[in-house]
Amino acid sequence: MMNTQTTTLQATRRFGVVDLKQLYTRYGIVAALILLCAVLSFSNEYFMTWGNWTDILRQTAINGILAIGMTYVVLTAGIDLSVGAILAFAGIVSAGLVTGDQPHSIAFGVTVGLAVGALLGAVNGLLVARLSVPPFVATLGMLSVARGFTYIYNGGTPVSDLPDGYLAIGGGYLLQIPVAILIFAAVIGVFWFILRYTTYGRYIYAVGGNIKSAKTSGIATGKVVFSVYVVSGLLAGLAGVLLAARTTAALPQAGMSYELDAIAAVVIGGTSLSGGAGSLGGTVIGALLIGVINNGLNLLGVSSYYQQVIKGVIIVVAVLLDASRKKQ
Repeated sequence: MMNTQTTTLQATRRFGVVDLKQLYTRYGIVAALILLCAVLSFSNEYFMTWGNWTDILRQTAINGILAIGMTYVVLTAGIDLSVGAILAFAGIVSAGLVTGDQPHSIAFGVTVGLAVGALLGAVNGLLVARLSVPPFVATLGMLSVARGFTYIYNGGTPVSDLPDGYLAIGGGYLLQIPVAILIFAAVIGVFWFILRYTTYGRYIYAVGGNIKSAKTSGIATGKVVFSVYVVSGLLAGLAGVLLAARTTAALPQAGMSYELDAIAAVVIGGTSLSGGAGSLGGTVIGALLIGVINNGLNLLGVSSYYQQVIKGVIIVVAVLLDASRKKQ
């Protein structure tokens, strides 16, 4: 009788620990976000205002869109360091087409901006999937190439005087909701559905989990790896259009260090850098957490130099937590 009770007690404790670990893994970042918002709301009276949250969500939209593309790449055990530079080049090309003496239509400019992003992403995909160049090296090279093209395109000067219709993409409202936030929500919905409910989404997880087993199972692993870099480039192009429209000008230096924020959002959101594990929902919460941190530090008057230090610490801590989860 005593042995039975002891066994039952041990099992209960064991399951309790497992449940706590599962709760931490699933909802720890949500709890961190709520706690941070509570602290900042007491620290600054303007934090919880609708105007401030509109700014947070608009800024998060750009980083969040980049982070969604980065999630697809990281799930295949890759990395994309070029998203910030692709964002800048796609944005300045798109803006350049809708201005000048003979401007093209806004739809054409936006479409070309997206196509430029997807094309540069395809080059990354070819280097990684076909030529077996390590993702870090391939995308680091693309970062330099795309940044150089950005300065060459307009002689290193910004593209300004954007038409009102173009500016509405980043600063306009639809039903009293910022257009940028609606676009972000649409991107979340589309790419979450693809990752969660399609065969292609399952292939991405399989390739990241074990590429050899995936190939043995008949999955065209090269095509999957190629495609995720195209997705990342496409979304970087979209983010470039949004940023140019939001800032009312396409700047050649736009997107500096944006890849770090995107990677941070992905890792903080629970996606493993080793691939095969993670979720888009976690990435979105991670991007929102970074947006709240940036906004809160600005409201508290913290220098931008210290903000970079804080972001770096957050990334390192998130990677250590990921390593800890894998060991367990």
